[in-house]
Amino acid sequence: MKRLTTLVAAFIALIFGSALAFDATAAAAATTPAVKVPANTRFVLPNGLTVILVPKKDVPLIAFSGFIRGGALADPVDKPGVASLVAGLLDRGAGKRSAYEFADAVEGAGGTFTAAATAEAISMYGQFLARDRALLIELLSDALMRPHFDAAEFSSYRNREIEFIKSAKDSDPSQLVGIYGRAALFGAHPYGRPQGGSERTLAAITQGDVVGFHAANFGADRTTLVFAGDLDAKWMKQALTAAFSGWAKAKSPAPTLKPAPRITGRRVLLIDSPGAVQTYFWLGNVGVDRHYSGRPALDLVNTLYGGRFTSILNTELRIKSGLSYGANSSFVRGSVPGEFSIRSFTQTGTTGQALDLTFQTLETLKHGALAPEMLESSRAYVLGQYPLRLETAANWAATLADLEFYGLGKDYIEGYGPALAKVDLAETAAVTADAFPRAADLVLVLIGDAAKIRETAAKYGTVTEMKLSQPDFAPAP
Repeated sequence: MKRLTTLVAAFIALIFGSALAFDATAAAAATTPAVKVPANTRFVLPNGLTVILVPKKDVPLIAFSGFIRGGALADPVDKPGVASLVAGLLDRGAGKRSAYEFADAVEGAGGTFTAAATAEAISMYGQFLARDRALLIELLSDALMRPHFDAAEFSSYRNREIEFIKSAKDSDPSQLVGIYGRAALFGAHPYGRPQGGSERTLAAITQGDVVGFHAANFGADRTTLVFAGDLDAKWMKQALTAAFSGWAKAKSPAPTLKPAPRITGRRVLLIDSPGAVQTYFWLGNVGVDRHYSGRPALDLVNTLYGGRFTSILNTELRIKSGLSYGANSSFVRGSVPGEFSIRSFTQTGTTGQALDLTFQTLETLKHGALAPEMLESSRAYVLGQYPLRLETAANWAATLADLEFYGLGKDYIEGYGPALAKVDLAETAAVTADAFPRAADLVLVLIGDAAKIRETAAKYGTVTEMKLSQPDFAPAP
């Protein structure tokens, strides 16, 4: 532990040099331009559909983003993946157009249209040239209100999703380790269900399940649409009212969600991939939600710990020890707390060494005070990156949809920079103690050759085993 703390201090001194360099960084951060939410118009149709219009005339494009509350949360308990299939099929035939004709209309106009299921919503986003605004509204209204869910398209798309999972297991299990991790951490809680389904559950889903999900969960009162770009607000309001005013409310209420408790102690899920030469690992516990009051300080601490290339975690596991090509940490923040997780991978023979070093970094973070120069480095980095994520019309459409979904005010955006500038060491210590788990309180998921790492895995807690070839993301009960 003492060695690790010394190494971290040496690394900081090497990278950042003297205190004068930090003074310059802090001064640059202080002059970062303020981020302002652009002027926008919000209205609600009599059927409950919420629309937000953001005129932004810098480019001749209209970007859209939106959501339908429910998402994977509304999946049947025994059939996760229905919402994901619904989202994927929205543009595969709708209104008067077949799947090919719908795709041709989008591509022919140089537009984009994408929909996907998240834990709590089905989201859609894309953009079109401003001159094609009528086509955009027609396609969007058809996709949401009049999708075909053609039997052949359903079967093809479902089978493709199953093959994607099988392919990831064969070629890149890192794509799946987070799904196994959430299943192990959250268990029966909705956040523990695989949002895209598993091989077994996808195979069990029928066309009728998809049609039934849409009939029950799609409706104007559960939907928000945001348009940003070169738009005429008066014309858009009239056109959207005409297109969506006949849409009924959803037949079922939006599902609700309760928080999951944090776990204490350690649990290990070992997923056997015979012959694997690497171990992929995921360590996690329940973190914080989207309304967490310590967000600015937490972002600064996580940036230092595992949120950038020069983070403590990546420095120890990759740059100094060479145990991995990369390591990171992140918080997933929903309407209730999602997971805090650490992800990395290492050679089979160094599995224990990499895990031990990861635990050491977390314990050092929990029990050691951050140096002032570390805080200033992180502040400059986050302040420099933040405005870059809010430059385009598409950025603002997605951001305002996010604010609407979580009931957040514009201060969530405009107040973020000033709040970052004010974070002090006491605040970073408080969020570190509150939001980051102890190394002794983690779910561990290891994907690797069980015959070679079983003994190592047992050092870290009670081990449950399953095979990577099993068609689910959790062991059979």
